[in-house]
Amino acid sequence: MRLLTFHYTLRDAGGRMLDTSRGGEPMPFLEGSGQIIDGLEEPLLQMAAGEKRTVVVPPERAYGRREAELVQKVPRANLPVGDVQVGDQFQTGPDRQAPVVTVVAIEGDQVLLDANHPLAGQELHFEVELVAVRAATPAELQQAENPS
Repeated sequence: MRLLTFHYTLRDAGGRMLDTSRGGEPMPFLEGSGQIIDGLEEPLLQMAAGEKRTVVVPPERAYGRREAELVQKVPRANLPVGDVQVGDQFQTGPDRQAPVVTVVAIEGDQVLLDANHPLAGQELHFEVELVAVRAATPAELQQAENPS
């Protein structure tokens, strides 16, 4: 397996910048580990170190389509936090893999929660530069198998 490091700038379909690694360290990922979305990993695996490319990722290859059934009203008393405001996010359980929900509305004693990924349903536009490619070390392979 290989470890790839890359810089990226992520924009939405309207051109608004959502995130970037520029100005910081490049992002590392272990190929095939699921650390980045498929629609971005596949083009990066085809690139050579030093190459730059624009990659457009449809929702199905990124965070999926928005699912209406992932938006639900719950009694405010059922929430693990006391005071909530629209836009707040919290994890639904103690497990690292438990879904993260966003408070989208508050209606009296009811809170409308959205468990869709914030980028679900969006076409993502990446400007990427593959910085380096090398064989993964045994420690990196072990970390990918046993994430903390």
